[in-house]
Amino acid sequence: MLLSSRNMYSIVRSLLFLFPAETAHYLSMNLLKAACSIRLLRKMLQKNYAAPHQTTKLVGLEFKNPVGLGAGFDKNAKYLRELETLGFGFVEIGTVTPLAQKGNDQPRLFRLPKDKALINRMGFNNDGVEIIRERLKKWSDQQKKLPGKHRLLVGGNIGKNKNTINEAAWKDYEICFNALHPYVDFFVVNVSSPNTPGLRALQEKPALQKILSHLQELNRQLNVQRPIFLKIAPDLEPAQLDDVIELAREIQLEGLVATNTTIDRSDLKTEPEKVASIGAGGLSGSPVKKRATSVLQYLHQHSGGTIPIIGSGGIFNKKDAAEKFASGANLIEVWTGFIYEGPSIVKKILKEN
Repeated sequence: MLLSSRNMYSIVRSLLFLFPAETAHYLSMNLLKAACSIRLLRKMLQKNYAAPHQTTKLVGLEFKNPVGLGAGFDKNAKYLRELETLGFGFVEIGTVTPLAQKGNDQPRLFRLPKDKALINRMGFNNDGVEIIRERLKKWSDQQKKLPGKHRLLVGGNIGKNKNTINEAAWKDYEICFNALHPYVDFFVVNVSSPNTPGLRALQEKPALQKILSHLQELNRQLNVQRPIFLKIAPDLEPAQLDDVIELAREIQLEGLVATNTTIDRSDLKTEPEKVASIGAGGLSGSPVKKRATSVLQYLHQHSGGTIPIIGSGGIFNKKDAAEKFASGANLIEVWTGFIYEGPSIVKKILKEN
């Protein structure tokens, strides 16, 4: 009896879960990269994981489908071909910082299988903007050789280095914006990760206004302008969300990403002792779904639906995706759902029945 793709991935996942989470991540992606380097295997994978084309036009861009992969999975733009093979409509690379940094000490990525969740405190580990820029340039050059092809769109998620003080953070965002601008399709400004000390303070309106206004000013001076999205935390209060809406309108921000991970630990099924032993970090997956959708719905309703929103947080299947779209999302992103559901997640979300 042949195994279904779902059952097959359940076996693969049980093996991967024997390894530390970060080790399993790089092991699986490097194996996929090796497979995709063989043209015949890549064609087979493309055929197996092909997702229906559901063209979505937003902020002047044409997405081949509305399902993307959130930042933090392909931090260094190493796996774009592989993620395109799995059917994603777009991928956020990064978070990218001006200088390379190792991030926080390992272990820093943890699974909570009982909750279908992850906790991470990666700390913006990445190769730095110059190296990532060169990878994106190479990718862009390859894409130009494929005219008429429905291509994978790439978002550049940008942040500040850990040692950059908040008062100078705008300079880090400027460096990343200028370096990546020719090679990404849109930007996502990350001020909402809980894993860089003091970063979330940049979500306050005066700090946000300085960063985003400056980026928009730079953007308008260029012949080609890139849409800029702001990624926010699910832990913001209504008054803070109102500030985000007001600021988005004021500086004509192209859109929002709702939401990042949460620092809340309430109502988890995992034993409190285990959660406490993991320590600090951002929680993603099923436990954040309700709050993330609530924030999405608030932003959509209170902006009158005038601000494009990428919905993220707790998306595992077609039903979860439909809930995000019904709450006001124009596009959606998966991350933790990809880990638990496997490489066919895009295909399953977009399937007709």
